[in-house]
Amino acid sequence: MSVGTVSAEGSMAAAAREYSAGGVVTQNGRLLLVRVENLQGEVLWTFPKGHLEPGETPRRAALREVEEETGYRCRILKTLMMVRYRYFRSGRRIDKKVRWYWMTPEARPGGPDPDEILDIRWANPESARRLLRYPGDHRLLERVALLAERET
Repeated sequence: MSVGTVSAEGSMAAAAREYSAGGVVTQNGRLLLVRVENLQGEVLWTFPKGHLEPGETPRRAALREVEEETGYRCRILKTLMMVRYRYFRSGRRIDKKVRWYWMTPEARPGGPDPDEILDIRWANPESARRLLRYPGDHRLLERVALLAERET
């Protein structure tokens, strides 16, 4: 039996799968956050991420998305984790996987994408903990904090 959801008409609809990649960018003990409006219309702070383009690797997509959303060209330090979650869009279940990378900025050739990003900010870990709303973001924050401790 395939995984699916029951539509309004009562028929079984297969869940859609989405793949994204993103970056937790750190510099001088601070984290780069983006302020966005989610699908529910909530305005919140999170880490930059986005969909993989056809034929694109998760690493390449993460670097591209961070630059497009924040204006920062970055270098990947380490692979962090895969975060999986489900949500509904237009009544259809979406099974999403996001590959996350720890990054450091190398240059800022542009600015934030005004169509997707309401604001960006650098936050210390305590501020980031208060600002971030998604459980997956909190797991990423803790993972980066552990890695940063080992690096020093």
